[in-house]
Amino acid sequence: MIRYALRCIVEHEFEAWFSSSDGFDEQVAKGLVECPMCGSQAVTKAIMAPMVRTTKGKEAPQSLAEAQQAVAEALHRLRRHVETTHDYVGNGFASEARDIHEGLAPDRPIYGEATPDEVRGLVEDGVPVAAVPVFSPAAADSETKLPLLPPVAPVIDKKLN
Repeated sequence: MIRYALRCIVEHEFEAWFSSSDGFDEQVAKGLVECPMCGSQAVTKAIMAPMVRTTKGKEAPQSLAEAQQAVAEALHRLRRHVETTHDYVGNGFASEARDIHEGLAPDRPIYGEATPDEVRGLVEDGVPVAAVPVFSPAAADSETKLPLLPPVAPVIDKKLN
């Protein structure tokens, strides 16, 4: 069995196992390989580093504290990126995201706040959104606004029967 890192036409990355390199080629030719996120069948192999196991020079496993720090730093960089490259729309996020999705407002990356009910409605209506973590104590109120942004990559709508 061979594990390949794959990428679809809209840059979603995922992995899949195949019996051989020829098995991958055959399944792609028959349209049997598709992106699990958008359903695109335009899938290619992504660059993947080989996994080499050695017993010499092994690094000690990362401690939980180090792993948590690395995640916190990555989330902070993500938050900074969003804040510098997206338009802040505040509490009007749900309305503005829906208008952009329906072509009633200019297409642009945005971020802001939405209640869980607003988020649920956007998702049910097929409006792509993603949560951006913030580092503050969560309020007990279930209607606490959650910071959200639509994904940067295009989304392909696919009806599943």
